[in-house]
Amino acid sequence: MSTLSIRIEEKTKREASETLEALGLDLSTAVKMFLNQVIIEQGIPFKPSRTPQQIREEWDKEVIHALKHGKRYSSASDLF
Repeated sequence: MSTLSIRIEEKTKREASETLEALGLDLSTAVKMFLNQVIIEQGIPFKPSRTPQQIREEWDKEVIHALKHGKRYSSASDLF
């Protein structure tokens, strides 16, 4: 057996532990399950998705670009 040490925010650990406990699992078992699934699938066993903050940052960049380089309208009705 080998030991795995990770750093994680206390809140994340606590909330994950509570959720897993409700499923009848402890944190160590869940991590083992995750790592075994990584091996089986030869990748992350779920589809990573962007956070709302990342989506907002991307949208803001697009808006700034459009404002700097795009066509400008004098009113919303002109836009439509």
